[in-house]
Amino acid sequence: MVLCRDCFASSAAPARRCAACASPRLIDHAELASLAIAHVDCDAFYAAIEKRDNPALRDRPVIVGGGTRGVVSTCCYIARTHGVRSAMPMFKALALCRDATVIKPDMVKYARVGREIRSMMLDLTPLVEPISIDEAFLDLEGGQRLHGECAAATLARFAARVEREVGVTVSVGLSYCKFLAKMASDLDKPRGFAVIGRAEAKTFLAARPVGAIWGVGKVAEERLARDGFKLIGDLQRLEESDLIRKLGAEGGRLWRLAKGLDDRKVSPERETKSVSAETTFAEDISDPQILASTLYRLCEKVSGRLKAQEFAGRSLTLKLKTADFRTRTRARALSEPTQLAARMFGPARELLLKEATGEKFRLIGVGLSDLCAPGEADHGDLVDTGVGRVKATEAAMDKLRARFGRDAIVKGIVLPKG
Repeated sequence: MVLCRDCFASSAAPARRCAACASPRLIDHAELASLAIAHVDCDAFYAAIEKRDNPALRDRPVIVGGGTRGVVSTCCYIARTHGVRSAMPMFKALALCRDATVIKPDMVKYARVGREIRSMMLDLTPLVEPISIDEAFLDLEGGQRLHGECAAATLARFAARVEREVGVTVSVGLSYCKFLAKMASDLDKPRGFAVIGRAEAKTFLAARPVGAIWGVGKVAEERLARDGFKLIGDLQRLEESDLIRKLGAEGGRLWRLAKGLDDRKVSPERETKSVSAETTFAEDISDPQILASTLYRLCEKVSGRLKAQEFAGRSLTLKLKTADFRTRTRARALSEPTQLAARMFGPARELLLKEATGEKFRLIGVGLSDLCAPGEADHGDLVDTGVGRVKATEAAMDKLRARFGRDAIVKGIVLPKG
């Protein structure tokens, strides 16, 4: 089957261009009409939104991330041609691409656009499993009868709709299972649409490094290489029992994925586990006052993200990274769920002051987990009677910042003496 991604016409005969609209953007695959598991991934999502909102940036390299000692959250494809990559230290990214425009992340805006795209996904099928703010799995098996066309055609229309109505692009991977759908979505970025069918799955996987398997990180890849497994084909050549003897239970998982066997269902119940924010300092900091002031601003960011995503949290975590790159995390269960900056800052500051005893830190972060609905949060009790006033104050500040910008109101923090 051949499908045109621009006019959505289909035909049985192979072609270099669409017979209906002459577009070269054709999907040609023998199993196209029967595949229904998709992975949709937005292209350079944060940077794409910033370019959409500022057309002057369209042809410029854009990096979204922190200051010179922060890291790259994402970058546009122009910046990638210079060697810039996500999670790269900012100083290294700027050395590679000196004329890049650097923009601080606006997670509230990105979450809003992500929800808009997610809503469009749900128009296609209720079986949408979010993986992050900008990617999700979809199961369109049942939707083929609803839409009167194969999943590939529905997805092509969806990608065109996102580009037209939202102003960003997506790449689609289509297959018979989640593992290969996700792998396919990376094959043809940006504005990609790649297909991996059952017939070619084993051969396709054999030549790829074991690090391409979902869940195999750099350390695991190096360990597998020491055991003689550099390519997925090396895993394919052994029996499942042999891999289990060598690698334990993980060996069974790797063997199944190496063979293209993945029976995991697309689960719409998957939820966000935590909401957090962190920052890396331009210079290592030991001053408790500066650390606390930064912590409060991070609490405000987390609060904004919680409100935007309609969450509250029951458990708070403080993250610190020392000058020698050692990470410390300290956690505390809250007496009541919250989405308010002031109410998360109190316990976060207590955790901070136990650590800020003269040592220098290069990074600080805070997050809330054990998430729940906002209706379960911030009621107060006989002891905590000021929650209504705090809620009203933050609501007023949020309105002013939405109108005049984040820096319209800056709250000072004074540490207790002694």
